[in-house]
Amino acid sequence: MTGLIDFYVAHPFWLWLSAAAVFLAIEVGTGTGWLLWPAAAAAAVGVVALLLPTGLPAEIALFAVLTIATTYLARRFLRPALAGPDPDLNDPTLRLLGRPAEVVAAFENGRGRVFVDGKEWAAQTEEAAEGEIAPATGTRVSVVGVHGAVLTVR
Repeated sequence: MTGLIDFYVAHPFWLWLSAAAVFLAIEVGTGTGWLLWPAAAAAAVGVVALLLPTGLPAEIALFAVLTIATTYLARRFLRPALAGPDPDLNDPTLRLLGRPAEVVAAFENGRGRVFVDGKEWAAQTEEAAEGEIAPATGTRVSVVGVHGAVLTVR
């Protein structure tokens, strides 16, 4: 144990940099997003320890303050910036909203088939107004909704 204490007294920068590397390695392994900020705080404390003659209690206090501050600021400001307009990145059907489609099977009773994005889909029309004509084969329509494997078109 005295070897570690002697190493810290001689090289506090490397001890904090090692702590940052351990936090970062665990973060890469888990992908939670929570240990990225303690890793950054440990690296910053290492730089401060390299430039300024500080003691261990001051470095631990600085590490705690930086960890709390960076975690709070990242959760407060970075998460909304990274959130995209689509609620689920892994749901490709949401990308169909607003795209043009071509009717490939005439609509009967509000149901038919359309071709959009290189695939043929089952489709239904929006609630039609009285006297509105159902889309015929070859007509261009627009996708306005997705419900499972059935597109809603207008």
